[in-house]
Amino acid sequence: MDCAEEVSLLRRELSKQKGVTSLGFNIFEAKMTVQMDPRRVTPQQISEAVARLGMRCETWRDQEVRPPSWWTRRGRAALTTASGVFLAGAMLWHALTSEHFLIALLHHDGDGHRMQAGVVALCLLAILCGAWLVAPKAWSSLRRRQADMNVLVITSMVGASVLGEWIEGATLAFLFALAGMLESWSLVRARNAVGALIKISPQEASVVHGDHEHRTPVELVPVGARVRIRPGERVPCDGVVESGESFVDQALITGESVPVQKRQGKTVYAGTMNGDGVLEIRSTQQASDTTLARMVRMVGGSHHRRAASDQFVEKFARIYTPAVFGLAFLVGVVPPLFFDGAWTHWFYQSMVILLISCPCALVISTPVSIVAALASAARNGVLVKGGVFLEAAAKLRAFAFDKTGVLTQGEPTVIEVVPVNGHHPRETLARLAALERSSEHPIGRAIEKYARQQGVETLETRGFRALQGKGAEAEIRGDRFWAGSPRLASDMKSNLVVEEASGNTVVACGSGGDVWALVRLEDSPRPEAADSLRGLRKAGIQHIAILTGDVEAAAAPVARKTGADEVHAGLLPDEKAAVVDGLIRRFGRVAMVGDGVNDALAMARSSLGIALATRGAHVAMEAADVVLMSSDLRKLPFLLLHARRTVHVIQQNIVFALAIKAVFLAMAFAGVATLWMAVAADMGATLLVTFNGLRLLRARA
Repeated sequence: MDCAEEVSLLRRELSKQKGVTSLGFNIFEAKMTVQMDPRRVTPQQISEAVARLGMRCETWRDQEVRPPSWWTRRGRAALTTASGVFLAGAMLWHALTSEHFLIALLHHDGDGHRMQAGVVALCLLAILCGAWLVAPKAWSSLRRRQADMNVLVITSMVGASVLGEWIEGATLAFLFALAGMLESWSLVRARNAVGALIKISPQEASVVHGDHEHRTPVELVPVGARVRIRPGERVPCDGVVESGESFVDQALITGESVPVQKRQGKTVYAGTMNGDGVLEIRSTQQASDTTLARMVRMVGGSHHRRAASDQFVEKFARIYTPAVFGLAFLVGVVPPLFFDGAWTHWFYQSMVILLISCPCALVISTPVSIVAALASAARNGVLVKGGVFLEAAAKLRAFAFDKTGVLTQGEPTVIEVVPVNGHHPRETLARLAALERSSEHPIGRAIEKYARQQGVETLETRGFRALQGKGAEAEIRGDRFWAGSPRLASDMKSNLVVEEASGNTVVACGSGGDVWALVRLEDSPRPEAADSLRGLRKAGIQHIAILTGDVEAAAAPVARKTGADEVHAGLLPDEKAAVVDGLIRRFGRVAMVGDGVNDALAMARSSLGIALATRGAHVAMEAADVVLMSSDLRKLPFLLLHARRTVHVIQQNIVFALAIKAVFLAMAFAGVATLWMAVAADMGATLLVTFNGLRLLRARA
């Protein structure tokens, strides 16, 4: 499976199979995922259905992956090479024995050319080798009463042979086989751009058991295993550092050019390079589920989330090919019947029209660009889940940002804890820390860290419950204790107003209607935030808003420092979604940038949901359309420019593919185009759109 048309064919035909509920395609791994009802359909029946389409499949088993056979890896290239050799031999033989060889190539008189039997035999061999992989697919299409490009090409080969134009028929077979090989090569090159990432992960890990250390295959390392990583080694699995300190080069995952310091409690990713320190980590994911493995699967599986231009091309080609057959039939029949034209001449011209109209370049114009763009974005630490989201990014006009952990560093620090109503500060802090221990919010982690530094006792909690967008509550020492935004506090408005005026984030806590304390925290903007927002404006973004559950006094300074246009503070999740709806009405296309946890609703309502993998890459990958694998907001202007460059390349490819068809159709109607010219034109167009699309692999953030 290395062709957009094959994916479309598989989707169209297998979805008709009884018992098949959904289909997924990973074009990078040539893998098809079928969800089915085993009571109605079996894997064997799926394999038989694929075989009827002229393809072959086998069951994928992660632990029993067989290396591809020589024929799978080299068969297409071998057949194409053989076709080219036989064609070259035939042309050389004919050139040495014919006085009119060059004239025959440049002009067609409709009467064929006499050739020696050896030349015809070599041409036949060239046709057989070139059509070997095409003929089964053409036959499958004919059995389904569908006309596609495979049928079109086989028809032209047969037509040229019937007319005695053996050289042209063989040239067609070779060039079409070469086009297929180049299409496969272009996909392999884009596939390798991401697939090479997974190959550099270590095959073994140093697993520590007590005082002993064992080298273990990474696929056998369980979650929770203790793994030792020495200086200069690559990290074998995702995990959390338990001891040691080192700088780790994680450009492979995040696109960051500078190594990042890792110490106790920090996350490390499989495939990243350890520096000069020794780290011991506790593995958090199995080898098949690491961030790196998910990246490869996400980009590979993104093919089914196709761009609108890709869907347009597929629908257009589905109508276009039968229409071309009809036009070619009219050209071949009408002039001889009604205008005394020569049958052989007009039949030849109909074959020329068939070849000129072959939609190879048009069909490949979008997929090769999308695959290359997705691969290069992934290498730069930006995961895009499909071509449809690249096109959405290219059309954005406004951005909405969450504040905490997105525009700010996400590591707030506690400035002070202010007890109220006579409550003891250490008892209050102990209860607050116990409650926040179960929270995933950066503010909760900051409070828990502050409590540890103050040495307060550890309390047990029961019945923890998150109050979405407000805070959390749990039972502590027999009381229902809560903590969260000032809006939870019902009777301390005067004190809260004073605290809010300071411009810091404020957390209130208490029991029932009794407020125990106010906690004041600060969280400074990311150093690159202002530059990133300026970059977005240079890229054409008209409006930038901050959406936060924090108070206005804490959010306004961040807006001033970063250059945002407006602030919406004190919002619950559904209120954030409502603000996004309003921005869409005002500006059209709006992106929501969040952490993938508390902003899921707003991200779902936006034109494009973008998550920073700061709370965990796996969570972000599930929640968003686009994932920034690092917290560097400068990736956002890159995303916009890369998306617009991709759309521009796709438009170039489509326009060129259609333009060259129009020019050569006019030449065919004028009677000055020959079969080999048609093949060369189609081949040239296919090569041009392929290499133009592959230019996107060179993109750098």
